[in-house]
Amino acid sequence: MENEKLKKCQELLGIQFSNPKILEESLTHSSAYHNGVSNERLEFLGDSVLGLITTEYLYQKFPHYNEGELTKLRSAIVSRKTLAKISLQLNLGQYCYLGTGLNADKLPTSILANIFEAIVAAIYLDQGYPKAKKFVLDHLKEIVLQYQQDIHRDDYKSALQDFCQKNFGITPVYNIVKTQGPDHRKVFEAVVKIGDRIFMEQRASGRRKKIAEQAAAKNTLEFLDAQHYKYKDFFKQPKKKSLWKKLKKLFCKD
Repeated sequence: MENEKLKKCQELLGIQFSNPKILEESLTHSSAYHNGVSNERLEFLGDSVLGLITTEYLYQKFPHYNEGELTKLRSAIVSRKTLAKISLQLNLGQYCYLGTGLNADKLPTSILANIFEAIVAAIYLDQGYPKAKKFVLDHLKEIVLQYQQDIHRDDYKSALQDFCQKNFGITPVYNIVKTQGPDHRKVFEAVVKIGDRIFMEQRASGRRKKIAEQAAAKNTLEFLDAQHYKYKDFFKQPKKKSLWKKLKKLFCKD
């Protein structure tokens, strides 16, 4: 029965373990202490392996992100809530060895997250780093994109920066072109510059410089959207090369 359980779990994971015992250990909660082992040590290792895989992926995928942006995104991706969600989607609780009082259908978020980390460690030890990396990224790539879009939903400067880096290979610049009002009620007017193109018609005002810049970035993104770019897909290249050339010539004059 136990062998059948491990066999089905391997089929679910899409991995044939050389040593199924290590998979069994990764599925054993400390409350069960099944066959004299639990998954706590693997959980410890898996946390680091998962962190390395995620950090490496984000570092390579988003070369224009600074340390703070990368840290913020990584923290959201490897959170207990996210890892528990993956465990639930895979229905990993059904394959776990649990002690009395724990229900496989109602496991706490912390236990579900720990199971995922332990399995990552088991794959790493049994199959090596490349297989562990593939397993993690197969389940995290869509989550990375979703979290990135959520983080940038109201952060138009970051969204515009992503757009420009991806499509033009440059970073937008913000200039304060006008300041008016007394010191205690100043209003700033900001404008976006991409390459040699200044988007004066998309300039915006705000009581603080950052607010004005965010508003100008939002206006510029909406303008680009009207030029057949879709804001929700600002990671993607336009499909028509002719349109891409026209836009690049328009926005990034040499």
